[in-house]
Amino acid sequence: MNAIPFARLSIFYCCYFGALGALVPYWGLYLDRLGFTAKDIGLLMACMMVTRIISPNLWGWLADRSGQRMRIIRFGTFFAAVGYAGALFGNSFWWLAGVMMSFSFFWHAVLPQFEAVTLNHLGLQIARYSHVRMWGSVGFILSAVGLGAVLDHFGLALLPYVIVMLMVGIWLSTLFVNDTVKIADVVEPIPLRRILARSDVRALLVVCVLMQASHGPYYTFYSLYLEQVGYSRTAIGQLWALGVVAEIVIFLYLHKLSRRFALQHLLGLSLALTTVRWLLIGLFPESLLLLLFAQCLHAASFGIYHAVAIQMVHGYFAGKHQGRGQALYSSLGFGAGGAIGSLFSGYLWASAGSTATFLVAAALSFGAWCVAWRYLKPTAMAI
Repeated sequence: MNAIPFARLSIFYCCYFGALGALVPYWGLYLDRLGFTAKDIGLLMACMMVTRIISPNLWGWLADRSGQRMRIIRFGTFFAAVGYAGALFGNSFWWLAGVMMSFSFFWHAVLPQFEAVTLNHLGLQIARYSHVRMWGSVGFILSAVGLGAVLDHFGLALLPYVIVMLMVGIWLSTLFVNDTVKIADVVEPIPLRRILARSDVRALLVVCVLMQASHGPYYTFYSLYLEQVGYSRTAIGQLWALGVVAEIVIFLYLHKLSRRFALQHLLGLSLALTTVRWLLIGLFPESLLLLLFAQCLHAASFGIYHAVAIQMVHGYFAGKHQGRGQALYSSLGFGAGGAIGSLFSGYLWASAGSTATFLVAAALSFGAWCVAWRYLKPTAMAI
């Protein structure tokens, strides 16, 4: 049996989420400095999310059929960098909308397929997924904190150049990871419709949509929100980083928790704590102490949620459907849910204000908890 390439897998996650650590905290600030309104920013962020509804499923189907996941991943990372480079050559609304659509079409093809590659490499050691994924959190922290200080000193105009360089780094990291054995040779294929017919599978996908929709105000306006309250970009970067530090800590211990508690119970806990997090951010932005605590809850709202959801999807979508299972998780959750979150937060932020927007986010995550409590029981995962 081949040794698991922990270092090479971890480097990819570090690079990928390092780019995300530049894009998520600061892209909204960059768009604001270009003069776009809250509605415009919400629409531009939604452009990136809309492609996530289509792209992962298209590339997932192709990867499952061809078995050439890493070739598709390399192709996607290369053209994502090329697509985003368009941001260096124009800053009108429609130009940037085109850039976001073209870059994200390839960008969103990458992560679901790499998740499948990672889980296949891990094999029976799937509980160690969090130890590999943890390095993505490290990359996010290094990028968010370091870039916050850099942008305070040099200005936001530098941001697109940094993101392009980070995306080139992602492509380079893919050159050192190989495909695993073809899944079709190991597991007898099961019709996808049989998997999707299960009420618990459909419930999980609904939970993912609601959960990611609830993150819309956070990913779209959190940095701008804090800057308006009076926090510096350095402080904003540090608050983002604190959330990811909490994420790293939970990743280190999650494999132990998953042995003691059912995945469904861990998922319910993450949804409940996410609701608390949005309430704290929306109601008490001036309280640094409560903001610090809310950022620590990122351990639940992303760390526990994502690691548990990835494992549940891996359990439900076996064999040849692994790529499409991860693609559905990405497209429905981060894609449809993310687009809904960006759109509602953009319009609601402009019309009703920040507090109301985060209260709606809390209602969405609570709705996800209700669905999980009703339909996701701690039963066997196998189909």
